[in-house]
Amino acid sequence: MAEQFHYPPEVSNLLVDTVPLLCRSKKDVVLFFQGAGVAQDDLAEVARIVQSNPGSINKYDIVRNVLTKVNARGDSGLSARREIIKRIVEFEEFSTCWPNDQLKAKGLVADLRKIVNVKDSFTRMKQERDAEREQVLARQRAEQAAAAEKRAKIEYVSKRLFALFSMDDKPQERGKLLEAVLNDLFKAYGIQVREDFRRKSPDTGTVLEQIDGVIELDGAIHLVEMKWLNMPVGMGEFSPHLSRLFLRANAHGIFIATNGYTEPVLAECKNALNLKTIFLCSLQEFVMLLQRQGDLVALLKKKSQAAIIDKNPYLEVLS
Repeated sequence: MAEQFHYPPEVSNLLVDTVPLLCRSKKDVVLFFQGAGVAQDDLAEVARIVQSNPGSINKYDIVRNVLTKVNARGDSGLSARREIIKRIVEFEEFSTCWPNDQLKAKGLVADLRKIVNVKDSFTRMKQERDAEREQVLARQRAEQAAAAEKRAKIEYVSKRLFALFSMDDKPQERGKLLEAVLNDLFKAYGIQVREDFRRKSPDTGTVLEQIDGVIELDGAIHLVEMKWLNMPVGMGEFSPHLSRLFLRANAHGIFIATNGYTEPVLAECKNALNLKTIFLCSLQEFVMLLQRQGDLVALLKKKSQAAIIDKNPYLEVLS
């Protein structure tokens, strides 16, 4: 496998042309590389030739020999490669050069500075692009993790909801579990919720009223009532919920039932829309939503809009 060269050709060629002009003698070239931290193994050959037979090698040959070895070192030569570049682009004492070499040396150093600045700019831009790309990927990973967590929560709620249908022999326990399941469903969809709210008398501590759940939808507070009954919800079950709404300014209402609503309830609910926003849901809507993996927020907004705009408090959304 070929060694990886870290100096691109234009930089290597420029270094070969520049270093000999900055150093008056061949020994000075060797000292330049020693000062830059070049490994002794990479300098041994040229140092021996300069010592024993200096006429057989020139300064350009020395630089080319050393740079080839430094490049071939890969990552282990990174520090020396950087220091060589640094020493040249920071070179200011051109009076130490041979007089005839000074102007040419200044031009070559300036050329190297330009190349380094351009490459540094591209490096910074690449780093910025990489950082931006990593931020996007991190957001995507976070979104994917959040979506997976949401799906897991919804699937767990679904299993709990479907299990309630086998509890015909425990109606009271099932009714209480329904509240917990639906409140957890609201949470899974990111709907702010306060579950099983009780208002107590400040004097006696007795419960004055109980609300199955409170959610926030489109910035509005909605009081939620849930009933698992074997028959349609009648005025006896519906009236307390309506009364709680009218006792609170700006409160909206949601009623969820398993077996629909009587005609008087539908009529009363429609009349109430003149003063309050309230809409009715069937448990079947939630079951169908979970089966098709739909969006609960979108469903509730659609029903709320039907109540406000169309004066229709019971728009069933089953698909």
